[in-house]
Amino acid sequence: MPHRLFIAIRPPETVRDLLVDAMEGIEGARWTDDENLHLTLRFIGEVERPVANDLAAALGRIEWQRFPLQIAGVGHFTRRGHATALWARIMPSAALEGLRQKIETACDAAGLSRETRRFTPHVTLARINRSTGGIGGWLASFGDLGAGPWEVQDFVLYESHLGHTGAFYEPVTVFALRN
Repeated sequence: MPHRLFIAIRPPETVRDLLVDAMEGIEGARWTDDENLHLTLRFIGEVERPVANDLAAALGRIEWQRFPLQIAGVGHFTRRGHATALWARIMPSAALEGLRQKIETACDAAGLSRETRRFTPHVTLARINRSTGGIGGWLASFGDLGAGPWEVQDFVLYESHLGHTGAFYEPVTVFALRN
């Protein structure tokens, strides 16, 4: 049975609380549950257990220092001219990009194809569609949303389980960063 995996950083509770407080005011938006708030570093997709085990082993060999992250503003993704998601922007940094490159190397070692999409560091707050209410007021209200910096102490290999009420993300392995 395949496992649907991704690698992410989970913000601390204080940051998640601030994000949850911003999740309001748009009719029909599907807001993200607190349990699912994360910064995706690499989406893996469906893999069989041997590949998942190889990936976990390769991720376990990553050595990287702890580093600060912070939230600075909000934004949205569009597809074919229509907004599809609202998100909190994570400030890019050399440390974040360095960790992401180490993870990409671990994915290569596990035999996974390279990620081709551009990396936009963010935490998804809501899924939206054409029937969702307008987002302009929300974007203006939360444009200066900020949190942190906080110290990233680890990253997580998650398994995504799809259910009737949406996705449930189960932490498989937590990988500590060095002090």
